[in-house]
Amino acid sequence: MVGAKEVLLAEPRGFCAGVDRAIEIVERALAKFGAPIYVRHEIVHNTFVVNDLKAKGAIFIEELDEVPPGSTLIFSAHGVSKAVQQEAERRGFAIFDATCPLVTKVHVEVAKLAKEGYEFLMIGHKGHPEVEGTMGQLSEGIHLVEDEGDVAKVAPRQTEKLAVVTQTTLSVDDAAGIKAAIKARFPLVREPKQQDICYATQNRQDAVKVLAPQVDLVIVVGSPTSSNSNRLRELADRLGTPAYMVDNALELKQEWFADAARVGLTAGASAPEVLVDEVIARIRQLGAVAVRKMDGIEETIKFPLPKGLKIDAATGLEIAVRKAPETGH
Repeated sequence: MVGAKEVLLAEPRGFCAGVDRAIEIVERALAKFGAPIYVRHEIVHNTFVVNDLKAKGAIFIEELDEVPPGSTLIFSAHGVSKAVQQEAERRGFAIFDATCPLVTKVHVEVAKLAKEGYEFLMIGHKGHPEVEGTMGQLSEGIHLVEDEGDVAKVAPRQTEKLAVVTQTTLSVDDAAGIKAAIKARFPLVREPKQQDICYATQNRQDAVKVLAPQVDLVIVVGSPTSSNSNRLRELADRLGTPAYMVDNALELKQEWFADAARVGLTAGASAPEVLVDEVIARIRQLGAVAVRKMDGIEETIKFPLPKGLKIDAATGLEIAVRKAPETGH
């Protein structure tokens, strides 16, 4: 039996611009206003990130009645429904919205087309907070389809004005299949001008399509709740390469590597690079002698921060002073 000799790193992998921005919003709010800062739902779906922010003073909640009056509240990167937004405003919290701008784009499209009389079919996973947030932009007229079977059963009130929107973290290939079924049943359906699946989800899936055929095993670093991480594992599996998803290096099992001379490694958009480094170190302990990066798209996109957290001369100084004790963590 031969163990891993080489690790091939997918490019790009790990944090996307929306996740970077969401984490920075929480860290800046903590630095500027002090702990505790309340966050509705996990800011991003990663156990390490959430625990790190908890240690710094973030409190993650699901219901707004868990937030004391006068508190600072942050909406997670997945977005929230209109009802949650309105209730938070009614309760008078200081609100910072960390919704990924690519999710906000979908919300804006839904609001605009709804005013024009459109109903919607949303491709997504039931119970996912992003889906709840997007469907919650309207009180009616938006229908969830999780697969092609749902497309056959869905019953909009009218079909002349029907639009399709998509959860941003889906499998590109799965979504394309469901979209094709929608178009076959509803030929006049309106599709988004730009696809809803985000650039980072697309790029990471494209990288796995290149990576999987070159390796004997794929490891995806990501938490079980992370939709885009789950899709990466499924994609590698579908391409015929055994694949496992791990939250961290401790979850790696030695037997996975017994017949894997070359291991492919990627990470979901909410998984920090520190976890990838720990996984590489563990695979080296199991016998890997080389680590090589694939060629891939370089992502340079950066999203602006909400007003009130941007650095100006005053807040820049305040953040530097407040953050100084944390150096080295």
